[in-house]
Amino acid sequence: ARGIITNLQNVGKQPPLILPHQLTGAAQGTVQMRIKSSQSSGERLSQTKSMVLQDPDLPPKPIARHRRNQSQHNIGGAGAAETLVVLKGEYLNKAKISDGGKKLRKNWASTWVVLETDTLLFYKDSKQEALTNLKPGCSPDGVDLCGAVVEWTTERSSRRNVVQITTSSGSEFLLQADNYPTICKWHDAIKSTADNLSKGAGGQAFGKPGIQRANSTEYLPRHGLPSKTLSLPKPAPDSPCTKEPEHRRSLIFKSSKLTYSMSDSADKNGVKNRLKKFISRRPSMKTLQEKGIIKDRVFGCHLLALCEREGTTVPKFVRQCVEAVEKRGLEADGIYRVSGNLATIQKLRFLVDQEEEFNLDDSQWEDIHVVTGALKMFFRELPEPLFPFPLFDLFVEAIKTKAGKQKVQAIKKLVLQLPKPNQDTMRVLFRHLQKILTCSRKNLMSTQGISIVFGPTLMWPELDCGNMAVNMVYQNQIVEFILIESPEIFGLEKK
Repeated sequence: ARGIITNLQNVGKQPPLILPHQLTGAAQGTVQMRIKSSQSSGERLSQTKSMVLQDPDLPPKPIARHRRNQSQHNIGGAGAAETLVVLKGEYLNKAKISDGGKKLRKNWASTWVVLETDTLLFYKDSKQEALTNLKPGCSPDGVDLCGAVVEWTTERSSRRNVVQITTSSGSEFLLQADNYPTICKWHDAIKSTADNLSKGAGGQAFGKPGIQRANSTEYLPRHGLPSKTLSLPKPAPDSPCTKEPEHRRSLIFKSSKLTYSMSDSADKNGVKNRLKKFISRRPSMKTLQEKGIIKDRVFGCHLLALCEREGTTVPKFVRQCVEAVEKRGLEADGIYRVSGNLATIQKLRFLVDQEEEFNLDDSQWEDIHVVTGALKMFFRELPEPLFPFPLFDLFVEAIKTKAGKQKVQAIKKLVLQLPKPNQDTMRVLFRHLQKILTCSRKNLMSTQGISIVFGPTLMWPELDCGNMAVNMVYQNQIVEFILIESPEIFGLEKK
């Protein structure tokens, strides 16, 4: 009865732990032989049943293996990531050429580079690395290598041994070293780290794994958008897309670019049709001029057309400038030789072209050189100069005549051949220049100085086929001769 009770109490219990010193002599020898054989045969004891029984409630102890055996037997399963490479600091030449897709100016700088398990760190020097944990302001610049593309490049720099690193955020870095083995070592280490991080990113190309939904293989992005918004077709097993993953941003950009191009083409067709309708309904230039929408200009207008529009033989603006200069500028130092403020001259020109009311005696035109500058600009911008193109060569031949009386008669004959607006405007202008010469002691202007200013302003050849310097000499001589002989040529009274 006592034996039966003992057996019932032992039902469901583990057998007692048998230690080697409790065994008999023969059994104890057998255990020692097995322990020795297991230690000498490369820890085969872990692959065979042990005579020492363990408690199943306790977790099994990990089996210690040599690193060589781990690599041979691929411990951790086939899907485990490879060991990441870590390189200590070394000086390399670094240049950042792009930041988030925005191009930057390339500036090379010697930098202390350290490769961590998933980040490439850039220090100013090796001392900063030692002070990083001590001082908060010494934090280095880090580059996340997850999804980065590492490749050799010869197009981004004229230097040799250049490695380009393109991050998943669109930033681009260049690393360079004069020693090829050094930069080759860094290239292989950085590329290996980037590839391992991309493989271990949960199947998402060039990005960190998202949050996996319970009982599902669907990954949710970290920004709250469902992954179904990016409906990408699954590539074929043999397609080149499976060999190298493509950036998620580039995929989104390509899909949006296709949609944009289709809508953009439709918009362009619509714009073209609207422009065609607008051009067909556009009124003519004559209609716009009659309605006063487009006004004829004064500067750049042909002299005959301007005088016909104003109903005179001398342009109104020329008379106003001459009167203003004779009123308060005859004794001005360097009159017509000194230039006025160009911005103020352009302002006066704008008012004249818009046919707005203006008064040259106003304070904003107080500088007389602004008035003279506007007058010279008026003559320079004539489509045909005051001395018409067909008579340019004839005036040059006339000025070459040696005899004084014959030269005066030749020039006077050519002046009388000019159209009435040209002839009358020339008479008014040279009479005005004669008054300038009467005050030459105060304004320091001579006939030669006036001819240098007005020679290229009043006449120039239609085609610049000759020698410009020679033509300029003749232009100055013609204006100077007419200025001296103006009483005889134009019938003016000598003063």
